[in-house]
Amino acid sequence: MAKEQPAVNKKLVELATFLVGDALCGMDILKIQEINKLIDMTTVPQAPNYVLGILNLRGQIITSIDLSKKLGLGVTNLSDDPRNIIVNSKGEHIGLLVKKISDVVQADTDKFEPPPANMGGIQGDYFTGVYKTVDKLIGILDVEKVLRLDERK
Repeated sequence: MAKEQPAVNKKLVELATFLVGDALCGMDILKIQEINKLIDMTTVPQAPNYVLGILNLRGQIITSIDLSKKLGLGVTNLSDDPRNIIVNSKGEHIGLLVKKISDVVQADTDKFEPPPANMGGIQGDYFTGVYKTVDKLIGILDVEKVLRLDERK
């Protein structure tokens, strides 16, 4: 008779971390298609103010949004060498413009804590939780909530 393997309680996830303004945020690395430097965009008339425009990524049209502006943290300075994090949401590719890419952090999802209502000026409802490392606090971004249009409008 075969022995059963002991259950592993730890649920590990690799978080890609990045700076939005001065806030350290992260998301599951598996949600990211790629990270690039593309900032040559075509503006979209009458788009929400956080939509920077659209760009052509190897024949695919990508809508790029300024994550800082969407989260209420000012504007990402295009001269600071920002990056676009390309994610796939509901069949559409979206670029999230961030100030800087940081490390990949291996995180135990059992240690995620609920997000505070207001994380340093950021709308807490855009986050599923926070993860504490030895020296950092990472806000776990809920990409689907960020990309949802504001129903209040």
